[in-house]
Amino acid sequence: MTEKVDVAIIGAGSAGLAAMQQVRKRTDRFVLVNDGPYGTTCARVGCMPSKALIEVAHAFHQRRRFEAFGIRGGSGLAVDLPAVLRHVRELRDRFVSGVLRATADLGDRSVAGRARLDGPGRLLVDGRAIEARRIILATGSHPIIPAPWRAFGERIQTTDTVFELKTLPGRIAVIGLGAVGVEFAQALAFLGLEVSAFSRGTQLAGLSDEPVIAALRSVLEEALTVHTGGDVDITESDEGLRVSVGDQAATVDMVLVAIGRRPNLDDLGLESLGVALDERGMPPFDPTTMRIGDSPVFLAGDANAHAPLLHEAADEGYIAGVNAMASDPSCFQRRTPLGIVFAEPGIATVGARHATLAAGQLVVGEVNFANQGRARMGQRNRGLLRVYADKQSCRLLGAEMCAPAAEHLAHLLALAISQELTVLDLLRMPFYHPVIEEGLRTALRDAARHFVTEASDLAACVPFKAEALG
Repeated sequence: MTEKVDVAIIGAGSAGLAAMQQVRKRTDRFVLVNDGPYGTTCARVGCMPSKALIEVAHAFHQRRRFEAFGIRGGSGLAVDLPAVLRHVRELRDRFVSGVLRATADLGDRSVAGRARLDGPGRLLVDGRAIEARRIILATGSHPIIPAPWRAFGERIQTTDTVFELKTLPGRIAVIGLGAVGVEFAQALAFLGLEVSAFSRGTQLAGLSDEPVIAALRSVLEEALTVHTGGDVDITESDEGLRVSVGDQAATVDMVLVAIGRRPNLDDLGLESLGVALDERGMPPFDPTTMRIGDSPVFLAGDANAHAPLLHEAADEGYIAGVNAMASDPSCFQRRTPLGIVFAEPGIATVGARHATLAAGQLVVGEVNFANQGRARMGQRNRGLLRVYADKQSCRLLGAEMCAPAAEHLAHLLALAISQELTVLDLLRMPFYHPVIEEGLRTALRDAARHFVTEASDLAACVPFKAEALG
């Protein structure tokens, strides 16, 4: 017997749950199909447990600043790795339990099993047939591990598995220096482990602006070794696993692979939709509607590899859920791009990345935090922030940074960009003293030198050129 519903949602992650919130406002005739553990990637193995580990690592690393503050005894502190990992799992389980409550009342509308498309409006779930007017695919993603590396067994870990370990060995390699790899490599080094990081490319943490990348690399190399610029290889040696890039190598006890995640689209039956798939097996979809071609199927969250971040996945689930219940899909304006990496100093990209902007139409303003007053007080005076503005209109376009309080500076800049403010508009806002944001003002003033301002306009207020006065 075939079950008929208005909407079938495949995947109970962040995008699937956001879609369900919208669908259930409009109908009770829906199902949520999920294969594997519930609780979302973010809560189980992603954002939340990783940030819990990072908080511990940063707290322990703070001891290195004690002497400069006149605080003695920091060298006597030690890390209990089993206790740290137990703390992270306890927090993780708390976060997951909160997410699970979102599906606790679904009853028969929650279907555990592997779904496969059998045409634009039909699903098969472990032999159970479901017909749906609309289908939302929010199947998430999984870590990429090259097949040859799997032969090393449990010595190869990913973010999906590492938090289940009871302790960590003394020598670790992190392969991949995107956002996740940079966070883990620095955090593990801050916890006192010997960390070697490897990356095929030379860009780090999603940054594209070379001076900012150089500032980040300098910071990372204070705590760990960084090897970039070639294919990464893993071989067995008498002393452990040998990880190498060209003639750069390290022998380690464990490898954390963080080279990306692949959408869970294999064997999903996408070919039955009658749309052309690209070389990655990805169907065409509209990121403003989430619709696949002209079909009644929507693709949201990590499954589409468009912007694999929680806030983007939630937005895409919302768009898909609203449009799945609409007679005609609506186009939604997406938010200003925002990416944050929880390193020390923080790393962020906001709006347009440097690599996407035409140099001839661009004005750049920058600040080095070495002599920024508030940053010096906290022994956090490292890093570089660069803002980008349109040469003709003075409008803010984007920013990249490795800077103290980057997560907060990035949100301020995201608001300014989304409101289409100019460099001068932002300089007209008050900057309290002494705050890290005064560093941002320095970068804005640097950019503003290229634009004419009226003497009576406070945007033209000049600096004191003394770090004690901002």
